[in-house]
Amino acid sequence: MSALSSAPTASLRSAFRRFWPYTRGDRRLLVIGGVLAVAAAACEVAAIWLFGVITDHALAAKSLDAFWAPAAEWLGLALVSGLATFAGDYMTALAGERFLLRLRDSTFAHVQRLSPEFFDKNKLGDLMTRLTADIEAIEQLVASGLVHLFTSLVSVIFFAGAAFYIRWDLALVACALVPLFLLVSRSFSTKFRKVAGRERRSYAAITSLVEESLSNQSLVQAYNRQQTEEQRLHREGSTWLKAKMTETRLSALYEPIVQVVETFCVLVVLGMGAWDLSHDRITLGGLLSFAAYIGYLYPPIQSLGGLMLTAAEAGASSDRVIEVLETHPAVAEDASPRKRMARRGRIAFDAVTFCYPGAKRPALERFSFRTGPGELTLITGASGSGKSTITKLLLRFYDPTAGRIRLDGVDLRELSLHAVRDNITLLQQENMLFPGTVTDNIAYGRPGVSDAEIVSAAVAADAHDFIVALPQGYQTLIGQRGRLLSGGQRQRIAIARAMVRDAPVLILDEPTTGLDAPTAKRILEPLRRLMAGRTTILITHDLYLAPAADQTIVLGGWPLDVGRTVPPASIRGLVDHT
Repeated sequence: MSALSSAPTASLRSAFRRFWPYTRGDRRLLVIGGVLAVAAAACEVAAIWLFGVITDHALAAKSLDAFWAPAAEWLGLALVSGLATFAGDYMTALAGERFLLRLRDSTFAHVQRLSPEFFDKNKLGDLMTRLTADIEAIEQLVASGLVHLFTSLVSVIFFAGAAFYIRWDLALVACALVPLFLLVSRSFSTKFRKVAGRERRSYAAITSLVEESLSNQSLVQAYNRQQTEEQRLHREGSTWLKAKMTETRLSALYEPIVQVVETFCVLVVLGMGAWDLSHDRITLGGLLSFAAYIGYLYPPIQSLGGLMLTAAEAGASSDRVIEVLETHPAVAEDASPRKRMARRGRIAFDAVTFCYPGAKRPALERFSFRTGPGELTLITGASGSGKSTITKLLLRFYDPTAGRIRLDGVDLRELSLHAVRDNITLLQQENMLFPGTVTDNIAYGRPGVSDAEIVSAAVAADAHDFIVALPQGYQTLIGQRGRLLSGGQRQRIAIARAMVRDAPVLILDEPTTGLDAPTAKRILEPLRRLMAGRTTILITHDLYLAPAADQTIVLGGWPLDVGRTVPPASIRGLVDHT
């Protein structure tokens, strides 16, 4: 599976069609928000009209009696406009945030189904940026952006209509100058989309670098590479700075240019209006109202231009999110997979061949073996011989290129992914722990497990004594990836988690790697208790358990550096698949 790069640029129309379904359930809120925004604009139109009435009949005529009625109406309109603006903004924001929630949930769920190779080939920081900042930019195009677009268009119609009602000839001149705004916006939007794409990629690179560096801070400090990491961050930051400043320069240049265009248009209209006023073709109140309508007309036109820039940025983000959504999992379930089966744990590989995508040679070729409950199958071999591939095939991270794998007599491809993985427990070389409590990490093996079962599993895993000695016992926070615990303690918590899971098939992937001899020896007894009655596949370079194995499979030939002498006669069922 290839790494994510720069996705082909999708049109805004196709991007809108792609993400519009995520507004389902909140479209009524968007409509109400738009209607309320239109009502607020209508109130502003009426308020400006009342301003002209007050000017002509109260101020010019110096009549206080003519002031009170339109003033009261103006105040009422202001209250209605304020309430409509508040309610409309709130509903639009609510719909937008719900859109964000749905799209982020959906994209994250899709990413969760992708194969491990996808995460190996793509930087975590870049994926985080696509799931956060890029999705937020899309919302400004599809949800709230749509309401703002509608509101701006209606406002333009309202204010232009009112201006035409007062003086159609002056209004024609004002509208004739509108294409200047659109021309400026269009010239900026294309450049802005390209720059926004570069800025997003640079920001993602910074996020990835920070995540990688902080996750390996002990190694960085141990090797005195702090300055190297600082220089790497500075280089990425400089690249981002250039892209961000280019984006800022375009945005900062756009606003004054539009302001100059707007000022020019207003002055032209006022100049012509002054001429009309001198020839008694318009009243002072009418001219001021007309000028106000034009003053209110150009901001929504400018807003439409700004929405073009926002749409350009959202387009760059939609490209990146669409690229993730169009990445397909390495395996696909049948239309109607089997979801239930007997949980006995019999495993059979029948002439299995598998070649990784893009690889020239198969990782496994016509590989066969069988094992069942209560049996220990030890798989060893040189690095790159295919040991980890067996695990990935059993968990259906990939499907065989040829041959088949059966679980309790059923081809894995006929089972749902949930059914396959519910029958298998994986105990990895690197213990994957979460930054929660000890209880949280043990219970992760089976949601809803009782506290008594957690303690029982910890006792069986030889972990209870050190857990109760921790500051808060089972409620002690163990830090990022469990780093507040020793390697042996992390391994025993992982064993307890596997015991709670209680699946019929157990895969042990280098369970003693990285542990000193006394620690490795100490976890052997909990491992034996975990293996009891289960179909166990032990993947290891360490042949300490080989004499106890029911069969030992050597991939790629016999390893020379086993670390201890193991008489071949003590290894039963040795099968060499080379």
